Amino acid sequence: MKKGINIWSFPGSMKVEACISVAKEAGFDGIELALNETGELSLESNESEIKRYRQVADEQGIELTSLASGLYWTYPITSAKAGTRQKSKDIVKKQLESAAILGVDTILVVPGAVGVDFIPDSEVVPYDQAYDYALEGISELAEVAESYKVSIGIENVWNKFLLSPLELRDFIDKINSPYVGSYFDVGNVVYAGYPEHWISILNKRIKKVHFKDYRRAAGGLHGFVDLLAGDVNYPEVVKALQAIGYEDYVIAEMIPGYTHHGQQIVFNTSGAMDAILGRK
Repeated sequence: MKKGINIWSFPGSMKVEACISVAKEAGFDGIELALNETGELSLESNESEIKRYRQVADEQGIELTSLASGLYWTYPITSAKAGTRQKSKDIVKKQLESAAILGVDTILVVPGAVGVDFIPDSEVVPYDQAYDYALEGISELAEVAESYKVSIGIENVWNKFLLSPLELRDFIDKINSPYVGSYFDVGNVVYAGYPEHWISILNKRIKKVHFKDYRRAAGGLHGFVDLLAGDVNYPEVVKALQAIGYEDYVIAEMIPGYTHHGQQIVFNTSGAMDAILGRK
């Protein structure tokens, strides 16, 4: 398995090029960039601007692992509002296009939400309606993903939706596309389950993996902690990934606000991942 880090792990004030440089300095094999609404690498970016990030990574000697986006919290594909659902689908299309330009094979997509506790006044949608909207939308987008040869990785998040590995597995299977799978986040399931169980059940459907750690006793967002400081049983997680033959990137998603400030978390995380993966 290869060692990557998500750009959200860096201070928000850092430019994309600087993040790429620090990731290389910290010993990561790859970095996951993110599509924003405005500014750097955003919905506004044109092809030449996006290609520049690929060029910078090549110059630094580091791979681009995948392309994330946090825009689906604002524009969920499960919204009861048709305009919001269309906006969400348009974002996925732009993300797929950008990923193809960057030369990465997977995008991270949050499949909407039934409700979100940590976003004030977020829309609450009946579970069955959210399911139908998400299934319809992502099934439609699967054809777009295939045209770009870029996979949609559905991330398991705190969205009160697709709450078990069995449900996520069956949701993916209903779409029935080799270009739609799971973007499995290890830390996000710890509050209510065991990531190693999810890995064995989702199996070959897993396109990419996020590494985080979480303390169950804490509850809430402040339960996310540095790698190896929480309740994730990483020896079992690695064993489960090896058992399904996963050899792609494991990508740390460390939010600086949850733990340390500044760039130090990037270097701390690199060392922790070396320990988890058995690297010297």
